[in-house]
Amino acid sequence: MTAPPHEAHPAGPGRALPDTQQGMRRRNLARVMHTVSAEGPLSRAAVASRIGLTRAAVSTLVDELIRTGLLEELGPERPGRVGRPGSALAVSARGPAGLGAEVGVDHLAACAVDLRGQVRARAVRYGTHRGRSPEPVIEQLAALVRRVVAEAEGEGLWPAGLAVAVPGLVARDARTVVRAPNLDWHDADLSALLPADIPLTVDNEANFGALAELWLGEGTPRDFLHVSAEIGIGAAVVVDGLLLRGTRGFAGELGHVPVWPDGPACPCGGRGCLEQYAGEKAVLRAAGLEPGEDRVGLLAQRAEAGDEEVRRALRAAGTALGIALTGAVNLLDPEAVVLGGALAGLAPWLLPSLRDELARRTAGPACPVSVSELGPEGPLLGAAHAVVRAVLDDPAAVAERG
Repeated sequence: MTAPPHEAHPAGPGRALPDTQQGMRRRNLARVMHTVSAEGPLSRAAVASRIGLTRAAVSTLVDELIRTGLLEELGPERPGRVGRPGSALAVSARGPAGLGAEVGVDHLAACAVDLRGQVRARAVRYGTHRGRSPEPVIEQLAALVRRVVAEAEGEGLWPAGLAVAVPGLVARDARTVVRAPNLDWHDADLSALLPADIPLTVDNEANFGALAELWLGEGTPRDFLHVSAEIGIGAAVVVDGLLLRGTRGFAGELGHVPVWPDGPACPCGGRGCLEQYAGEKAVLRAAGLEPGEDRVGLLAQRAEAGDEEVRRALRAAGTALGIALTGAVNLLDPEAVVLGGALAGLAPWLLPSLRDELARRTAGPACPVSVSELGPEGPLLGAAHAVVRAVLDDPAAVAERG
């Protein structure tokens, strides 16, 4: 039996605060931050109206958030409102920022996102990591993180936390990569390899991609199945706006669902896994193409030009995806399936066979399948925004650290 849904950031989103006067104050600070973040700029009176507190109580909370640099006043509200105009409040463009980082099979990336959700610094490094031990890879990632921190600090930001997306299974401690088949990593404690002075969370890249879709996507439902792909294929299940993690935190390994049990061997130890038919490397092989730096771009370019061998390979990948997704859709009954990562760029040629297979095999009505507008940026953005959400969820704790 699986555990209930959980948020991605164990020390942030969804953390229960004690039912004490201090706990109530911290919850109210969070309510103010979330309201201004979602609807601002707003006056104190408008915030009070939305969260159901007195103007005096909200004013006290706002003053505290301004002193700690989490909110700022923009000046009088725009004219045309009844009564004396109040000062418009906005989430600060300076102060704490969320650091996101991503370990891919052939790239590393890091970025800083401010409390307004704007990417303020970004760095990428390309190069294969397959078969490399974690230490040199994370050393390179730490260098990217330091570069992003230095750039962000130049704009008046400081790191509130670091969230790292990895293509593998992550333990409940949110630090240890238990297994990453496409990297050949086992039981790697990333907290021992990354800066100790920044709060750290490590999670599966598909989970962060799903959270990015939930928080940043247009019209994303609160119940959906998110599928992302690079060399491997991962999935994340979102139920009522929360991640469904499973007992050990390993839920969502769609890429290792057998499509044809007697198929080719997979790095996970199984045979006929979805990744062997719909992962980037498998599609390139089926299309007769050599791997390059921009694999998705190459496939899309050839398919757009009418290359029938490439189109046939993409149709077959879509069929395999449809078969694997059928089991998940029949079991979970999500409101929608969202394709992200590399799959988003290949959707025009994947979707027809995927939808046909899903409609043919699903017990109930066909589940809608859409394409993420975030594409391959989803995991990195989701990681950075997980830290931002942690700030909004408990601004008092972040102010104490800053």
